[in-house]
Amino acid sequence: MIRRRGFLGSAFGGMFAGWRLSARGEEPSTNRDGAKGGECSALEADERVNKILAAQRDFHHLPGMAGAIFKGESLAVIGAVGVRKLGSDEAMRVGDRVHLGSCTKAMTATVIGILVDEGKLKWSSTIGEVFPKEAGALHEDYQKASLHQLLSHRAGLPANTAWGLLGKKRTTTDQRRVLLSAVLKDAPKSKPGTKFEYSNVGYALAGLMAEQVTGMAWEVLMKERLFEPLGMTSAGFGAPGEGGKIQEPWGHHEVGGRVEASQGDNAPALGPAGTVHASLPDWAKFGMLHNQGERGKARLLKAGTFRALHTPDAGESYVGGWMVVKRPWAGGTALTHSGSNTMWYATIWLAPGRDFGTLVATNQGGEGASKACAKASEGLILLARHLKAAGRGMPAAR
Repeated sequence: MIRRRGFLGSAFGGMFAGWRLSARGEEPSTNRDGAKGGECSALEADERVNKILAAQRDFHHLPGMAGAIFKGESLAVIGAVGVRKLGSDEAMRVGDRVHLGSCTKAMTATVIGILVDEGKLKWSSTIGEVFPKEAGALHEDYQKASLHQLLSHRAGLPANTAWGLLGKKRTTTDQRRVLLSAVLKDAPKSKPGTKFEYSNVGYALAGLMAEQVTGMAWEVLMKERLFEPLGMTSAGFGAPGEGGKIQEPWGHHEVGGRVEASQGDNAPALGPAGTVHASLPDWAKFGMLHNQGERGKARLLKAGTFRALHTPDAGESYVGGWMVVKRPWAGGTALTHSGSNTMWYATIWLAPGRDFGTLVATNQGGEGASKACAKASEGLILLARHLKAAGRGMPAAR
């Protein structure tokens, strides 16, 4: 299950003062990604990225790690180290799909932003307004909870619920309807709008609001409104790869003092809060969308909608699936999030003011994975000072 993660306290505040690209233009490694490890078979692993990742992978004893830097509308460098599964010699590759955990939240909020632009929802839309038939059975405080509060973790909802008891034979949409009636019938933990309380339930219900006004499953909305327009052909839901095969990395978690491989995931009903997987090059396309939108080059969403997704309420720091913080190296505001389904860990940082971002993922969960992703992110941000990214475009996924 996803829990509140270390991104809420992520630091490295004054790491470096500016984005300066090295004039040396060092060439990346000639090691190429194999075709069976994802869809971006022409990508090359950069040895400088691999060095950063390998240090953290080795120190924290992780199976594998992948990381990337993007600038503007191009993937600058990418790397991958380690193995897809402990006990296997299948190397982790730069085009492999990784599980994004709670980094899914920003994607769900983005799709909801599209629906706001279309007039199907408002940030002020309340649960009672969107679900009039169910409203009478819900606690009156929850009836007044708004979409904005759901996306900001300020709706008074619990972090999680008994996801497995929502009815596995039901569609994911119907499971989320059960969630609505089961959880919101009782008084909230805090009055909506008064307190930040990280909630996967809130994002699942925000996804249900999108389903309610469109008549389409959240999974379909994500594919048609986000993945396909951005060319994120590797993106999907649940654990990457086919069951029992090592065509993609497996997740890992500690069981009884030892690390075990698993292709498990969060319950599908939790989807809007954290079940997306994608390759790093495709995840970068999503990061570029938000950087460009913040810089006035809006695509898919209106410029004002990007601002709404990136602007927390006064005194707050979370909105629209992003932790919004000030960092000198970002030239001001940075956007970040981390996510884990306890078997993976992933972290994204965006610096819209300097138009770059970093991605890191490891196929193991836990505290060591969290620390490894944080330190690897720091290393990639430092590496960005030495990159000559201009002219290095992102290969099309095949």
